Amino acid sequence: MAYDRIAARLMSMSDEVWMRHANPWSGWTRVAISPLWFLAIWSWVWIGWWALVPVSVLAVCTWLNPRIFRPYTDDRPWITRGVLGERMFMNRTSVAIPQEHLRMAHILSALAGLSLAGAIVGFVTADFWLALGSWLLA
Repeated sequence: MAYDRIAARLMSMSDEVWMRHANPWSGWTRVAISPLWFLAIWSWVWIGWWALVPVSVLAVCTWLNPRIFRPYTDDRPWITRGVLGERMFMNRTSVAIPQEHLRMAHILSALAGLSLAGAIVGFVTADFWLALGSWLLA
């Protein structure tokens, strides 16, 4: 099972939730929460195991996010199209995707994965600049 499908399974993404997930408000609030995720994870340096509190709160917020907005009604917003593209990519075994688009999606996913790995190394070693730079790149 691919990493993207594992993430969708963890988030319990039904068809209805995907429709809500594509709402621009849902998308932009997920973008806005990213710095909070960085700070919550980095807070282990400052407060140790107590960092699990903000991480847990953000995990619940992230899970709730695509469930509290109405389903999208317009597929013109850029962020809605991005979420719909993400879903198409995840269904690539049953829906044909042009090879050039599939190749680029795999390249971008690999770069994001490598960047996330760099962020994890930065968090574990308490290297702020490695963690931040890799987080932003991912």
